[in-house]
Amino acid sequence: MNIKLAALFSALIVAAPTVFAVELYKDDTNALNVGGYVDVRVINTQGQTEVVNGTSRINFSFERKLKNDWMALALVEWGVNPVGSSDIVYNNRFESIQDEFLYNRLGYAGLSHEKYGQLTIGKQWGAWYDVVYATNNSFVWDGNAAGVYTYNKDDGAVNGTGRGDKLVQYRNSYKKFDFTIQAQLKNDDFYTCDITDISQSQCQTLWESGDSAAQRVEFNSTFGSAVTYNVTKMLTLTAGVNRGEFDLTFGDGTTRSVEDLIYGAGIKWGDFNAPGLYVAANVNKNQNHDTDNLGRLIKDAIGVETFASYRFDNDLRPFIAYNLFDAGDDYVIQPNFNADPNDVFKRQFAVIGLHYLIDADTIAYVEARKDFGDFQSNNKEQQALMEQSEDDGIAIGFRYKL
Repeated sequence: MNIKLAALFSALIVAAPTVFAVELYKDDTNALNVGGYVDVRVINTQGQTEVVNGTSRINFSFERKLKNDWMALALVEWGVNPVGSSDIVYNNRFESIQDEFLYNRLGYAGLSHEKYGQLTIGKQWGAWYDVVYATNNSFVWDGNAAGVYTYNKDDGAVNGTGRGDKLVQYRNSYKKFDFTIQAQLKNDDFYTCDITDISQSQCQTLWESGDSAAQRVEFNSTFGSAVTYNVTKMLTLTAGVNRGEFDLTFGDGTTRSVEDLIYGAGIKWGDFNAPGLYVAANVNKNQNHDTDNLGRLIKDAIGVETFASYRFDNDLRPFIAYNLFDAGDDYVIQPNFNADPNDVFKRQFAVIGLHYLIDADTIAYVEARKDFGDFQSNNKEQQALMEQSEDDGIAIGFRYKL
């Protein structure tokens, strides 16, 4: 496998600067690698202290040489919960609260060629992640302002900006530029009602009766693209966009279309895993792309993430990160869960941490989060629920890479 193909495949595995894998088998045609890590931590947040899983995972990647310089490739990755079921909720919804010992993170297959690029199909990191991945280096409190982990900090599967489901993705490079385009080919429909404490089936029955408080929502294919400009070995610029569309049909027969759109740019200096200074930042504008902590769709928001670290010669790596996701007031589409249109949702926090690289693949760490968010509602119960998952916290952990 030549250098260019290897770089493309590595980028596709995690869309991140470094891939950790061990070769299990290789002959003149086939190769099999295993990668991943175990990450466990003790965390104190929301008045609780508990041992929890980090983002532990295991993956297997496959490569096969074909004729005419083509390469077949595939990858499957599962999240692993080595500490058992854990009910603490920090950072709201994220891998760390999965009850299953194994759960699906990635799975795709495709073809690659040095000249013609790479085509893959399956669950994989979206093109948008190419734009913003560089700030996603805090182990415990990952960025939640970049529009990746959408729908109340889930994995970005629904709209293809994170670990997108059902993606068809093409990647290629030209000189100092890397390009990614994708289509998420899916058909989703569900029912929502502007009534609290109602089940999906009850909401559907209400919609079928002609009640305008019920809506049938279709959210089907999405499309995205990204470009990376490798200015120098140290400096990288990124930009991209992702778009989908909600089609709403109300119980009384009226219809409405809502655009799910995010676009933005990023910058990175240095190598996070190399000695020395590393700095990254990104900014985005999004519409109907994410939800607040009550699951209400946000019609307009601005997201900013920054990250800076320095790895010293003694392998200590202190860092600081800042995240801002500002929906402001008047962000809730009406009618929606009987919400007050003047609710305020501003997620804002800083993280400081220290990683000690015992060796290249073994890391001990401590990280702390300080919340500066602003969450306001005339409904104090809803305000308390919005604030709960944005609490301060501190964690001590250990990561062992394969």
